Amino acid sequence: MAAHAKAAAVAAIHPRATLDTSMHPPMWLRNGHAQSILPSVPWRRPAVERRAAPLLAASHEWILECGDGVLLQAFHTPAADLNGGTPRLAVLLHGWEGCADSLYILSLAQALYDAGFEVVRLNLRDHGDTHHLNRELFHSCRLPEVLGALRTVQQRGGGRPLDLVGFSLGGNFMLRAAAEAQSAQLTLRSTIAISPVIDPARTLDALESPWSVYHRYFIRKWVRSLAKKQAAWPGQFDFSALDRMRSLRPMTAALVLEHTQFPSLDDYLAGYAITGERLALLAVPSWIIASLDDPIIPPSDLERLAAPPTLQVILAPHGGHCGFFERLTEASWADRVVLRVLGEVH
Repeated sequence: MAAHAKAAAVAAIHPRATLDTSMHPPMWLRNGHAQSILPSVPWRRPAVERRAAPLLAASHEWILECGDGVLLQAFHTPAADLNGGTPRLAVLLHGWEGCADSLYILSLAQALYDAGFEVVRLNLRDHGDTHHLNRELFHSCRLPEVLGALRTVQQRGGGRPLDLVGFSLGGNFMLRAAAEAQSAQLTLRSTIAISPVIDPARTLDALESPWSVYHRYFIRKWVRSLAKKQAAWPGQFDFSALDRMRSLRPMTAALVLEHTQFPSLDDYLAGYAITGERLALLAVPSWIIASLDDPIIPPSDLERLAAPPTLQVILAPHGGHCGFFERLTEASWADRVVLRVLGEVH
């Protein structure tokens, strides 16, 4: 495709999008499903944890008060004193059923730590080993408590501006947080969302596609998480009926009706969509990193985002969903892009 045709195709996806062709995975890793699945396989963990050993050795737990009695867990890593001065403070947020120790979080956190950042890896409610901290269940519209956690992190960091980075659902949370930063009394330097959930209804459709490996993966992790919640709060929950459903849509609908204020599944999904004007007043320099072959977040969803001057969209031809790997044993291309972008923000 000629250069002007490529530019036109990218502009049709989003007016503030650019195509970045600097990632060069081998042929066997250019498939969107391979990029989405292989980076999370368990055999990668020892290598990633070895690479992240300095970060992990310097990390300690924070329990953050988020308002209304809500507690969230985070892991704080003070900056190594590389150049002196006051380090920048980055907050990383995982995707649905991920955690602060997910491989993509550890990889990026170590890269930021190596670059002199102070790093906080935040866990959403009921993610990681935090099911005991709050009685009520997690759902994706619990933005106020994430804003509360970010305020507490900022206070503990002496009021420094925060750099926010989120993956998938975490990217969705971080973009919503950035859009409400002023009213939430947050001072942000930048926000980066990697493969963010844009239209949850469309994401749910993609997860229920005939090729069901993602559906099975998330069902398995969600059922395991609900079992932990039930064990942490004896006599408070009975998820046996949900366990028998084994399907994301009816499970989500049942939990929405029983455990949220939303009258329907559609209302709930719309509650955390970032389409339309949700990001129109975004005042924080923000980036979305996405791939054209993401099997979970359709690239066409980007067409329905607002286009404020503060938002840039970086599109890669390959990368799948939160993959962006050229080599499975090394840091991802997305890690390098995050460092490059943060280096441009002052």
